Order: sequence, then C-alpha cells, then structure tokens
Amino acid sequence: MQTGSRAKYTINKTESQREGMITLGCKIQATLKRAVTLIIFIVLFFAAVTDESNAARIKDLAYINGVRSNQLVGYGLVVGLNGTGDKSNTIFTNQSLANMLEKMGIRIDPTKTKVNNIAAVTVTADLPPFGKVGNKIDASVSSIGDAKSLGGGILLLTQLKGADGEVYAMAQGPLVVGGFLASGTGATVQKNHPTVGRVPNGVTIEREISYADMKSDSLLISLKAPDYTTARRMAERINQTFVGAAFAKDGGSVAVTTPDEQKSNPVKFVSMIENLDVKPDNMAKIVVDEKTGTVVMGDNVLISTVAISHGNITVQVKEDTNVSQPLPFARGRTVATPDTQIKVEEDRGRWVVIPEGITIRELVNAMNATGVPTRDIITILQTIKAAGALYAELEVI
Repeated sequence: MQTGSRAKYTINKTESQREGMITLGCKIQATLKRAVTLIIFIVLFFAAVTDESNAARIKDLAYINGVRSNQLVGYGLVVGLNGTGDKSNTIFTNQSLANMLEKMGIRIDPTKTKVNNIAAVTVTADLPPFGKVGNKIDASVSSIGDAKSLGGGILLLTQLKGADGEVYAMAQGPLVVGGFLASGTGATVQKNHPTVGRVPNGVTIEREISYADMKSDSLLISLKAPDYTTARRMAERINQTFVGAAFAKDGGSVAVTTPDEQKSNPVKFVSMIENLDVKPDNMAKIVVDEKTGTVVMGDNVLISTVAISHGNITVQVKEDTNVSQPLPFARGRTVATPDTQIKVEEDRGRWVVIPEGITIRELVNAMNATGVPTRDIITILQTIKAAGALYAELEVI
C-alpha cells in the first residue's frame, strides 16, 4: 500500500511540474511577443517622427492660386531732422519742398532754400494678400540724398504705387531708426545704419487687389523652389487625403481638382491643402559669400576622392626714401633716392586626402585640418568644382 501511494504521488508531482513548465513557457512567449510589438512600435514611431521633422507645410513651400504679397513704392519727404538732412545742393529735395509748399499756397524759389532738417526718401511696403481697405501695415524708409541720419524724423503723407502705377496705399508717421549718429569737430560716432528706418503701422491700404474666384473647380499650387521630386511628393501627399485630386503638371506646379463635397466651402478646402506636410527635396548646393567669407553647405553634398594642398604666398613691399647729400664745397646737389625692399614668403602646404562619400562634418574637419581661413576655403571649393570632384552646385553671391 505504501509503495502504490508513493508511486501515485510521484506521478502527480511530475505532471504538476510539467504543467508548470508549460505555463512558464506560455508566459515567456507572451512576454516576448509584447516586447517585439513594443520594439516595432518604437521603431515605427521614431521613423514617423524623423520623417515629420524634415517635412514642411505646403503653405511654406508654394503659392496657391498665385496668392502672394505685392510690392509698393513711393517718394516722400522726412521732416523734423536735427540738422542731419540733405544738404542745400541736393536739388530734388529743394524742388520737392517747393512743390509741397506751393500746394499749400506758399511759393518759394527752390534755388534759394537752405534747410538741413528735411530729407528725400523712398518708401517701400509689401501689400499682403487679401489686404482690405483700412488695414494698417508697416513701411520701410530709405534716404536717397546725402542725409546723415533719419533719426527723429516724421514721414509726410506719401502715395505708394504698385507696378501698374495705381495708388494702393498712403504712408505717414514717425520713423523708428535702429541706430544713431553723433559727430563733432574731430570725431564721429555711428551705430548701425541711421539712414534707413521703419514706420510701424504707418501705411493705410486704400485699394484692394482682386484675386481669382476661389469657387472654381480647381487650384494651382506653384512651388517657390521648383523641383520635380518635391512636386511629385506634394501630389502624392494630397492624394492621400483627397484620392485622385492632384497631379504634378511639371516641376514647378501641381494642379488640384476640388472634390464635389468641398466645393461648398472652398476656404476650408484650401486650408486643409496648405497644412499638409511634405518633405521637400533640394539640389545639392554650396553657397559662398566672398564679401563676408560665409560658406553654407547642404547635407546632400557629395565629393569624390580628391587630394588638396594649399599654400599661401605673401609678398611684402617696403618703400623708403634716402637723402643723398654731397660733401661740403662739392659741386653736387642734394637728391632723394628711393630704397625698395621686396620680401616674398611661401608657406609649405600639406596634402590632405578627402575620401569619397564623406559627410559635411568630415568635409569641414578636413578643410580645417589644412590650416587655411574661410576665404581660402572658398577658393579651394571652387578649385574642387573645377576639377570635377564636387557633385553640387557652387553658387557665389
């Protein structure tokens, strides 16, 4: 009896252990499934975040139906300057003052006016799209004479015209200048650019610009930077929201057909279109400014294997004058003779090999390793481009 009970106990114990192992295996398998699912979710999430971080809205990449700002320009006078206005020999300023006073019933001879508290200026402003009559916008004021500063001045009423010669706005008001000029008999102190200023909210819109009827059955999206890839991506992104509504006409425009359900509310439809995110594609480009020594490179610039050596040549010319004086009681004369000293120094350049397919960081580090300043790097980039090893557009501004 004891032997049978012990065998039965052993069998039950074995079955319990087997069930426990099966349960533990199921738990481990479920945990692994959850872990794999979590990893896939994290990867997809960061991939989506990375893709969206490089995307831009359509409203930032293109114009819709040609809706854009329009430039306005005008000619006016700034008065109230503290002796820093145009000089008396600035003919057009004196003539403008005489014409203005004549309209007010005062006649003067423009050749006899001597005032230095006025300045002739050009006034520019951007008329925003859908700007309504009575809206206020800012204006920029720039001196066109020989005024020293526009600080403290007031712009008199000035007409602002468009490219068609029509008056669209009127400007008037005090100037805000982000600088100053102080001068004395032997010294002058200047900060920033005192001959350019702003008139905040000093422009009143007097005429509106009409745009195409938004109730039409189609829209035309014009890319600010034409590119075939960007146009294709934009059309595909629009079709994800409105199936079959968009197609790329060329590298600079995308045509969109308004769906029937959106024709009753075109503003809502345009708002939905312009807030869609698109990842733009740009050409590989390097922009250099030789005036300031600035170099800007995109992240898709490629360079084939090339070796660079750069050495500076310095030429120093020193000019002195020696006086040759004859001895006493001699019949010679005193003359001045030039003494020219020329010194030429050439630095030994180091060869630096730039391998193919390097990143922008590695390219900058390789350039810095040559020990040359930024202006010389501009010359090196131009030379690499001439050698056919730079696969990017090099633009000099």
